[in-house]
Amino acid sequence: MKKITTLKKLLTLKYRAEIDGLRALAVVPVILFHAGFEIFSGGFVGVDVFFVISGYLITTILIEDIENNRFSLVNFYERRARRILPSLFFVMFACMPFAWLWMLPSQLKAFSQSIVAVSLFGSNILFDNESGYFDASVEEKPLLHTWSLAVEEQYYLVFPIFLFLAWRFGKNKVFYSIILLAAISLSLSELGWGNKTIANFYLTPSRLWELFAGSITAFIIQKRGVRSNNTMSLAGLAAILFAIFTYDKNTPFPSIYALVPVIGVVLFILFAEKKTIVAKLLGTKVFVGIGLISYSAYLWHQPLFAFTKIKMIEDPSMSVMVLLSLLSFVLAVISWKYIEKPFRIKKNYYGRKFIFIPLALSFTIIVVTGYFGNKTDGFKFHFNKILKGDVNHLAFHKLIDTQYVDCLPQSIADNALTWEDFLRCKQTLEGESDWVLLGDSHAEHLFLGLADNNPDKNIVFYIFDGKPYFDDPQFKDIYEILLIANKPKLIFLTMHFVQRINDSNELYENLTKNILKLQKFGHKVVLLGDIPRYKVHPEDCVFAPTIERSMKHCSMPISEFNNQKAIFDPILKKIASENKLTYIPLDSMLCDEGSCSMINDDTILYRDTNHLNIPGSQLIGSYISKELNSQ
Repeated sequence: MKKITTLKKLLTLKYRAEIDGLRALAVVPVILFHAGFEIFSGGFVGVDVFFVISGYLITTILIEDIENNRFSLVNFYERRARRILPSLFFVMFACMPFAWLWMLPSQLKAFSQSIVAVSLFGSNILFDNESGYFDASVEEKPLLHTWSLAVEEQYYLVFPIFLFLAWRFGKNKVFYSIILLAAISLSLSELGWGNKTIANFYLTPSRLWELFAGSITAFIIQKRGVRSNNTMSLAGLAAILFAIFTYDKNTPFPSIYALVPVIGVVLFILFAEKKTIVAKLLGTKVFVGIGLISYSAYLWHQPLFAFTKIKMIEDPSMSVMVLLSLLSFVLAVISWKYIEKPFRIKKNYYGRKFIFIPLALSFTIIVVTGYFGNKTDGFKFHFNKILKGDVNHLAFHKLIDTQYVDCLPQSIADNALTWEDFLRCKQTLEGESDWVLLGDSHAEHLFLGLADNNPDKNIVFYIFDGKPYFDDPQFKDIYEILLIANKPKLIFLTMHFVQRINDSNELYENLTKNILKLQKFGHKVVLLGDIPRYKVHPEDCVFAPTIERSMKHCSMPISEFNNQKAIFDPILKKIASENKLTYIPLDSMLCDEGSCSMINDDTILYRDTNHLNIPGSQLIGSYISKELNSQ
């Protein structure tokens, strides 16, 4: 009986070629998913396949070490360092010159933060705070894919200690404890996808159950050995393939949906003994060869894709993405042969001291570089100013404060909201106003342009950082001023609709009510649309390697702005039609049929993501004036 038990234990340590083949089945769909091949819409589940495999292999090693009294935390961490860090650091160093040459300041700052986070095993936490995995913006993050390495590394740091300390209570109790922890993690995952979607995707608590699924599998095989069952192993393979080809970015993930590929991997590991059909298939040289270089291929593909998208003005074609996918495997062969394999296999040649020194030096260089990149806002001193126009708020508001007079009456000026040393209430001339801009900062940023183009008009803006509704206590005094006005005024109503409007009925009802009140007292009302809101800061357009790069970075597809415009444009058109008003959309000077841009020729038009600067205000102010004169 003891001989049989010993034989089973030896079998658990025996190399299984089909598991390397399974790694191939995981890495290829991930790469092709990131390359944009729609047929691999669920290719991201390849990462989950890796998690289960890692949990299985690590737990198998740990059980054998603990039971044979050779467990060493130092040796374990050394093996992990040899496996993970040399290739990872090599790829990070390879990324640095391309980041320096091609990235914009904000991208270079984000890259600097990411290389530090990757080195500290915390990139999943960083990316959780930045954006969602499926957002378009993440396609230009070279190290985004390292979030999964961070999850595994966090597991590697804690799990061996837990297993070693818990082993004294008995193997069965440890086994059931892992099942309990896996159930808790799965529950967190199911709860998280509907509430904290991004955190649920990136963070370890909602991913642990997948690694624990591999651990549970290791316990079962350590006790019973690998079984030969064609039906069950084929079912496991089918479950993995089903997820790869039917899931997509809209699938709640991770959640109970992730059970399909995870259980598929578990069935494969449990029942794909070398004589089964799937073991013979995935044990072939092609699958095993790809599996052996899968880690390096995974490391290379995202930087290749990201830097290509950063460098190219147009989005890369599918043929380019195919070539990049193939290149990731070519580079993987090189780094596997000359970096990954020597550091892992030749332990006698590359001793502990030999490997520690270059890894420690690499870690230090990367962290110091990342620190200074973050502190200098992406090495901004490295860039030249290539566009005209002011960015940030200082020049814009200084011009208003120095060139124009305080608004009347003084009680309004005294009570107006003061923000960063400028008063959000000014007018062009002394005395009673002719034109009134009423709303939030998206009314204010039109003031300079209207003033420059209409010097004979006394124009005032009343901005209390709110919606232009008279029911708002902030606008009560403004309403009284308009009621007792000595002459009818032209009143412009607008605001940052995209940010402020959650309820279209509220917008319709409140604006209509205000308009009727103003018309009752003889005022003429003009509704103004809104400008595109960007995700990038225009400073990145001013300080950039080339104007072409700025044009690409600081533009958006017209479809994206149309989604923003749908929030307010139909309602404003309806209000204008019902009340016989003039409605002037503001996007025609900033957008064409294909896209919208922050840039006009060599001049920036924005001072932040959604406010016009001085040239932008002048451009839109001139357009509004022409539209008024034409009616």
